[in-house]
Order: sequence, then structure tokens, then C-alpha cells
Amino acid sequence: MRTVLDGGVRLLAAPMRERASVSIAFMFGTGSRVESAGECGLAHFIEHMVFKGGETYPTARQISEAVEGVGGVLNASTDREATIFWAKVPAERIDVAVSVLSDMLFRPRFLPDDVERERQVVIEELRMYEDSPQDHVHTLFDAVMWPDHPLGWDVAGTEATVQSFSADDCRRHLQRHYRRDDLVVSAAGALDSAAIAELVSASLQRWPDHAGESVEPLPASAPSGAAVSILDRRASQANIVLGARAPSYRDERRFVADILNVVLGEGMSSRLFLELREERGLAYDVHSFLTRVADSGTLAISLGCEPKRALVAIRAAVAELKRLATEPVPHAELERAKEYARGRLSVQLESTSALCNHLGQQELLTGEILLASDIAERLVAVDPESVRALAAEILSGGLRAAVVGPFRKPEPFLEVLSA
Repeated sequence: MRTVLDGGVRLLAAPMRERASVSIAFMFGTGSRVESAGECGLAHFIEHMVFKGGETYPTARQISEAVEGVGGVLNASTDREATIFWAKVPAERIDVAVSVLSDMLFRPRFLPDDVERERQVVIEELRMYEDSPQDHVHTLFDAVMWPDHPLGWDVAGTEATVQSFSADDCRRHLQRHYRRDDLVVSAAGALDSAAIAELVSASLQRWPDHAGESVEPLPASAPSGAAVSILDRRASQANIVLGARAPSYRDERRFVADILNVVLGEGMSSRLFLELREERGLAYDVHSFLTRVADSGTLAISLGCEPKRALVAIRAAVAELKRLATEPVPHAELERAKEYARGRLSVQLESTSALCNHLGQQELLTGEILLASDIAERLVAVDPESVRALAAEILSGGLRAAVVGPFRKPEPFLEVLSA
């Protein structure tokens, strides 16, 4: 069921009668992409701050006790184009989830003392990921793929920006960017659609009337500048991410990209895993992945290996991508990839939280909801030539990479990427 509530809020309700729980998410179509350089990390900081208390549940403890007290879970995430707050509770206590989430989001307190305490928490979070080469290399890769652009900045910001945030900054940013017509409430599980609509409608009455504005994000710019970023760090393993631009989540070729990604590096039967790990023993963890935004995306390969074998491993990974760009995928391999993608989707959507997120994000980001059967049809329709052509197009955009390990010069890596 899809319903439009007061102010343009969109409500999705997906009954799953055999379940005992309900998952519900309040999803806003805003994130780090609309931030200026001085605001970098503010959406993520607000995500933290709303958990400090609202009008009805004025402390972090009261928020957590309300949800955990009925056996539920509560969490949130901030991305480039979406900020999501969600809860999963026993079906008969969905009222608690709606009450807590709406209080956090519509009546946050944003107390200065809470800002000071949470500031250090977020800084420790930043340091934690920076100290983890496997995580930090992804931050460096984003900066290489999207130089001098909000898409290339860490969603959590920097220590300098986080140190600058105030309670008033949080309040202004929320009032400006978190709008009724940009909110999707998605629920899945053992629910009654009419009852959910009534609960959510009532919660919206507590949302203060303030005029938010639609902010157009900067278009995705073409890659420029240095194609390789190196962080010289003494370590026993090199961590590497390499890739190139790929279709957006609004591009019909995204289904071709999904199959390409499965063949290349998703799962233990993928080409990257079989060649780099099983056949040559170059890496323990090697895989490919896709990231997408409204007007662009990336196809990337992630691997960790012995520093002395880094260039050999990159060369082998690039060779697999080039093979996809020049040789059509054999019929049997392509059919296995399609079945993998279809089966994985079915398995993933078994849980209430996964279906809630799947439906809500489609509505939020694309304005179109495809059922699992619709997606399966598009995956099945992918042919060998479309995979080859897309791989060739991705390669033609130029490979870029981020490397964390005991290296000083980018030239050897540039040579391998451009060979």
C-alpha cells in the first residue's frame, strides 16, 4: 500500500502476515551531498544528536529503554543522498516505534551540553575508521573518484568540521533540509495498513511547521587530478581499492551492472575470487562492489595483499575487468550469475527490515517501486553483449585507485592501471 499523507509525506506499508515483527523506517531524501565544505559531516552529526533526546523521551537512556524495553532495536544511517532512522519491534508494539522515532525527529532538543559530549564521540568514530586501513582506503578512494566534490568527502566529516558544529547549526540544518515532501515512511511485517497510516498521521501533527527548501546538489563532476592516492603506512598488508565510473541508480543499465559485478567479484565463484585467491594465492579478501548516486556511480575492486605483491595483484584484477570488456561472458557463466543475483535478492528480502528498506529507498530515491519479480525480469533479460559493452564503457572512463601501505610513489600503480 502506498499513501500520501499530510504535507506530501509518502507512506509505504507491506504486510508480511507470517512474521511476528514490524520494521519501520523514516527516510529523508537528504544527506552529505548537499553539505558545503564547512558543513561536511553535519547530517551525520544530526543523526547522532537526535538520539540524545526529544520532548517525550528527553534523554538517550529513555529513548533506548522505550524500544529495548519491548524487545526492539533502533538505529540510523547517513549516506550521501539519504538519512534513515529505523526500528524493529514486536508487531503489537509498533506504536512505541512510531512514538520514539517521531519524537526524535520532529521534537529533538539539541542541547548544547549534549552537542559537546557527542562531538567527542563522533571524533572518536572518525579516528577509529582512520586507524583501520581496510576502512580508510575506501574514504581515500571516494576522494580520488570525486575530487573536490561533496561525493568525495567523508560522510562523517572531519575533526575540524565536527569541532565547529553547534546546537543552532543542527537546528537550522534540520529545518532547512528535512522536509515533509521529502520524507518516506516505510513499514513491513505483521502490520495493519490502516492502523499504520493512522499512527503515522497522528505523529506528523507534532512536526513543527517550518519552510524547508529543495536544494539541488552539485552535479557529479568528471574525474580529474591524480588518479592514484597513496597513504604511506608501515603495514604487513597493502589495502587497495581501484575502479571507475559506472551507471547511476536511475540508469536502466544498472541491472547489467549488477550482473557484471556478480561475474567479476561477488561471491566465492566470481572471477576475481577464483583467479586471485584460489588459483594464484594473491589475496585473502578480494571482491568487487557497486556504489550509486542519482547521476553516477562506481564499479570498484577491493583487495588486501602482501605489499610486495601489490602490483601483481592489481595487474591480475585489471586483467579480469579487461577480459569482461573484450570477451562476452559464456552462456553457462552468465546464467549462474543471473540465478545468483535473483536468489540473493529473494533471500535478502525475507526479513521485515530488509523489505522495509528495499521498498522505502526505491520510493525515496527513484520514485518508482520495483517488486522482486520486476527486478528478476530485468536481470534475466541481461545478455552477454550488454555486459561486455558496459565493461568496455566503464574501462574507457579510466581506472583510479587508492592504496594504503608501505609505498611512496604513485608511478608504478599508475603504470599498471593504464597498461
